[in-house]
Amino acid sequence: MRVAAALLLLAAPLLVAAGPPPGASACSGCHGAAVAGGIPPIAGRPAADLAAILHAFRDGSRKATLMDRLMKGFSDAEINAIAAYWASPS
Repeated sequence: MRVAAALLLLAAPLLVAAGPPPGASACSGCHGAAVAGGIPPIAGRPAADLAAILHAFRDGSRKATLMDRLMKGFSDAEINAIAAYWASPS
């Protein structure tokens, strides 16, 4: 997992340069900087942390009202790309 996280962090600038990966743009609706209601902003958080959280939603080990269902539609590579995109400074 540490090797994968390191590769993800190294690839983050390349992923951001190409624009948001599929699914990443939708995150800002709930997780943008000006969001209220206890939903945490995600921009700038470590990619490895974001990826771990998204994987936990997908495998059901982290419960949510919506995220667990949304993540079921994403592959490992897509989740890692979304995490890298949001971890990178814009």
